[in-house]
Amino acid sequence: MNHLPYRRMQGLAAIAAALLLTGCATTGNPQDPLEGYNRAMFSFNDAVDRSVLKPTATAYKNVTPSFVQTGVNNFFGNLSDVWSAVNNLLQGKGEAGMGDLSRVTLNTTFGVLGLFDLASEAGLPKHNEDFGQTLGVWGIPSGPFLMLPVLGPSTVRDTAALPADMGGDIWKYKEPANWRNIGAAVRVVDKRASLLDATNLLEDVALDRYEFLRDAYLQRRQSQVYDGDVPRQQEEADEATSNAEPAANPAGKAAVKPGK
Repeated sequence: MNHLPYRRMQGLAAIAAALLLTGCATTGNPQDPLEGYNRAMFSFNDAVDRSVLKPTATAYKNVTPSFVQTGVNNFFGNLSDVWSAVNNLLQGKGEAGMGDLSRVTLNTTFGVLGLFDLASEAGLPKHNEDFGQTLGVWGIPSGPFLMLPVLGPSTVRDTAALPADMGGDIWKYKEPANWRNIGAAVRVVDKRASLLDATNLLEDVALDRYEFLRDAYLQRRQSQVYDGDVPRQQEEADEATSNAEPAANPAGKAAVKPGK
């Protein structure tokens, strides 16, 4: 069985974690002590996206019929429901976990292997739970923000959870390997295509795209851990941290671009 893509992902996570532990390129932002490194990695990811991912996703969205795109999204979403169920159960949310399993059963059988999302129409809500959220529910702090190569925004906790999330991805075990690799590529392109409108808006509106993305990611992950009901004490602590003034103007902070 060829697990080369999975091992490469593990390698990326390990490299990023090692860079974090070295404490290189630190700044005065308590949520982002590696801002210099993170901005450099953001620029690298942005270059890859602009030259490869975004053009491919744009062509995919323009050429592929909408019902095919919906089917692809539903198919991989059905696979992800299995790992969501596991994480909901690990978090002690039995009702949500059993609901995820019911979704998988209904969509896999009557939904033709998940191509049709009948579960949502039947009133079974979709959850998007991963092991990083589970660790958060267990009380493990997120740690500093970390921009991973290719994979994008993360935290120390979410990076540590990546091997488990990758192991919980059913598609990783698909044989033969060429089908698995093709499916993985289609999944990435489909996911990027679904984000085209949001990223275009980000490019048009945000003066500092890195800072906007970082803050939005951290807030979203906090909300996901608490299922949208973040304790007031935690909100106040996060607000105090985000409003903290840096000790000095970080050398790694990129200048604001005047346009797109």
